[in-house]
Amino acid sequence: MRFYYFIILSILSVYVSAQDTTQIVHAERRNAVSQQAKPYVILISADGFRSDFSVKYGAKFLQSRAANGVKAEAMIPSYPTLTFPNHYTLVTGLYPSHHGLVNNRFYDVASGQEYSMGNKKMVAEGKWYGGTPLWVLAEKQGMLSASFYWVASEADIQGIRPTYLYTYNESISIERRIQAVKDWLSLPAEKRPHLITFYFPEVDHDAHEYGPEDPRVGDAVTFVDQSISKLQAALDPLKLPINYVFVSDHGMTTVDTEHPLRKPALLQDTASFKVPSGDALVHVFAKIPAIVPNALNELRKQNLFQAYLLDETPAHWHYRKSDDYFNRLGDILLVPNHPSIFNFGTRKPSPGKHGYDNHLPAMQASFQAWGPAFKTGIKIPAFENVHVYPMVGKILGLTIDESTIDGRLKQLKPILK
Repeated sequence: MRFYYFIILSILSVYVSAQDTTQIVHAERRNAVSQQAKPYVILISADGFRSDFSVKYGAKFLQSRAANGVKAEAMIPSYPTLTFPNHYTLVTGLYPSHHGLVNNRFYDVASGQEYSMGNKKMVAEGKWYGGTPLWVLAEKQGMLSASFYWVASEADIQGIRPTYLYTYNESISIERRIQAVKDWLSLPAEKRPHLITFYFPEVDHDAHEYGPEDPRVGDAVTFVDQSISKLQAALDPLKLPINYVFVSDHGMTTVDTEHPLRKPALLQDTASFKVPSGDALVHVFAKIPAIVPNALNELRKQNLFQAYLLDETPAHWHYRKSDDYFNRLGDILLVPNHPSIFNFGTRKPSPGKHGYDNHLPAMQASFQAWGPAFKTGIKIPAFENVHVYPMVGKILGLTIDESTIDGRLKQLKPILK
C-alpha cells in the first residue's frame, strides 16, 4: 500500500485518529417519496490539485472526462486559499468571511477561543460553521446524503450531519471507500443517498512535502485519477443517473524555504498583540485598539510583506471589515510577497505552500463535471468557487434562497442540459 508522509502542516490529517474507521449511520432517516426519483451527485475533491495538474501529470481518465463533459480553465478559490475555508465555501456558496471559517486556524473574538483544524473536538462542534452545507440543505428537504470525508461533515451544523458518515482518517483503503459508495447507491430508493462527498488528500500531502514540481506529485495525481476511474467503473453497472463533480480547494506553489520571514519584533509583545500562527497570511489582533495606527506604520517600514488594515484589503478577497460576519479577522493582516513565506516555528518550512492571493495562477483550483445533467465537450472560463453550491442544488432539485449565499446559479447554469 502506498504510504503518504505525515507532515505537520498537511491539511486534515493532523486531527484524527487512524483507528476511527466505523461508519456512522442515522438509520431512522428515509428519502421523502418526492426525492426518490431525483438524480445523484458525487462531489469529489482532490486537495491541492492545481488547475494544470491533470495535463501536467497526464491524468488520463480526467482528461477523457473533459472531452465528455465540462471543464473549466480553472476555478478561482476563495481567499485565503486554504483547505478548510475553501472546502466549506464549496458546500455553502459563501465566502470564508461570510461562513466563518476564515482560516485553517483563527481567533474568535466573541468566545476568546482559537479554532484549529488540528483540534478534533472543536472541528466537530457545529457552532463554528455558518451557512447551510449541501448535506444539511438536502436532509432538511427530505433527501439523504453521505460523506466519505469533507470539512465540517462531522459537525452538528444546525443539529444535522449526513445520514451516512465516516470520521476523517487515512486508514481506510481506496478499495473499501469505493465499495462503501457502491453499497450506499445499491440501497433501496428510500435509503439511497443522492448527495455524496468524497475527498482525496494525497496530492496536497506530496505537493507540500516535495513541492508541486516533484515527480512524486505526479504519482499522487495518477493515484487520484485512477481511483476516480475505478469509482465510476464500480458504479456504472447500477444504471443510476449519477453526476460527477470533480473539484479542488486551491493550487500549490514553490516557496523560498531558505529565507523565511520571522515574526516581527513588535508582535512579540503578547500583552499588546495576539497573533495566531500563519504562513501566507498572518492575522494580528491588537488588545488595545489605539495602538493599531502606530503598529501598522512600524510594520510597513520593514518592506518584507504587505500590511493591511481590514478596509484596505483587495476587493476580490471579500475579506474586509464589512465582510467579517463572525468577527474573526485581525485588525491588521500581514501578507508575504510570493514566494516569501512566514515561519514562526523552528522547523524549516515545506517547499510547497498555498494561501496566497486567489488570483495568483499557482493558486487556481480545478473543476470538471460529467454525467447526465451536463452538456458535453464544453470548456468554460475560470469562475469563482462560490457558484458550485447553487449548481449542485439545481441538479438535485433542492430549493435554495440565493439571497442567503454569495454564489449564483446563472454562472454555471449554461453548462447544464
